Amino acid sequence: MADAALIGRVTAPDLHVMTFNIRRRLPTLRPGSPDRWDGRKALVGRLLTTEQPSLIGVQEALPDQVEFLSDVLGAGYDWVGRGRHPAGHDEHNPIFYDSARLHLNEWRQHALSDTPNEHGSRSWGNLVRRIAVSAAFTDTATGASVLAINTHFDHLSRRSRLRSAGFILTLVRDAYRLDPATTVAVTGDLNTSVNSEVYRRLTAPGRLRDSWAAASDRLTPEWGTFSNYRQPRPGGTRIDFVLVGPGVDVLSAGINAARFDGRAASDHEPVQAVLRSAAAADRPHAVRPHID
Repeated sequence: MADAALIGRVTAPDLHVMTFNIRRRLPTLRPGSPDRWDGRKALVGRLLTTEQPSLIGVQEALPDQVEFLSDVLGAGYDWVGRGRHPAGHDEHNPIFYDSARLHLNEWRQHALSDTPNEHGSRSWGNLVRRIAVSAAFTDTATGASVLAINTHFDHLSRRSRLRSAGFILTLVRDAYRLDPATTVAVTGDLNTSVNSEVYRRLTAPGRLRDSWAAASDRLTPEWGTFSNYRQPRPGGTRIDFVLVGPGVDVLSAGINAARFDGRAASDHEPVQAVLRSAAAADRPHAVRPHID
């Protein structure tokens, strides 16, 4: 029997966006641990092939995990991104996309640091390198421009998270200067909750909106997104987000707490949203985000 999709493939003009921290593969774990990649990867594959999002922002993917995702998603998907280490290895934050629906115009990887163009650089108090990947697309069905940004904020340094939030807003501001009708989707594990200053900075009026809060239809309970392989908990802390720019309609959103014979695919639950991607001509007076 096929797995039931929470959302599944959508048709134009809608876009199905997912953020998913797949949990990096660890080399030494006890047999039977729910964290073992060799026991989880088939579950990750089942979830992705069932949902078939238009855009997927992935976090914590090591090179072999990226290749696994590429194989699972198949020839209809491409991806961009590289490892956060100066040599290009270590964790990736790749953006996977439906290449029939989205035409890639350009992409960049940014270090979350004082020197974002210096690959592998770090500052702001984070002990490990942190990155953001941005990709500009044209929606082949509607002609609209789409900006996807995928990131993973630091888990320890509040200062780093705040500076990272400011950098993401700068990327969004620059995109809106070029095209005020751009459809913006920011995916990421932000390692912070909706009660934080980081969240408030990102979602201040005129900036970005939390797709869960903005959705016309919520498909699931408000599960916490970091379950650590336990059963999902309603009302738990959300640290994984799909954020959208002004003028983007969020038709539905859900936190996918799928279990396969009681097993979770990752220690994080994927977050999914269906966005309405309007062509530029449909929004000539789009509101610019107020980013300072």
